[in-house]
Amino acid sequence: MEFMSAFNVCASGLAAQRAKMDVVTSNLANINTTRTPEGGAYRRKSIVFSSEPLKGGFDDILRKVKVEDVVENKERIKMVFDPTHPDANPEGIVAMPDINTVSEMADMISANRAYEACVTAFDATKNMAFKALELGK
Repeated sequence: MEFMSAFNVCASGLAAQRAKMDVVTSNLANINTTRTPEGGAYRRKSIVFSSEPLKGGFDDILRKVKVEDVVENKERIKMVFDPTHPDANPEGIVAMPDINTVSEMADMISANRAYEACVTAFDATKNMAFKALELGK
């Protein structure tokens, strides 16, 4: 068995879940951001994963995770009445990001569990490699 193939699959999963956690963290950090360098309110971002065959793996049976893109949600902005806000229009309406904290926290927990699963798989593969080396003693 090729242990390096399993390590590569685990590593791609770890990197993908880390990227997902970064996107979720960015969404939570900007939940009240009404001004961005691009102009307007912050827009929720989400990550797109894809799979690709592991080169040198078991005849393309093994696939690794790839971060395909980070996309910005173009249509989700909520309008809030707050005439005291500095970014309010003449009618007192402020464009705010439409980010659901509960949904973001659920995504964060999901990414955390997937990351833990990848760490467990990595550790199990490492232990199998050590046991295989002990057989040769």
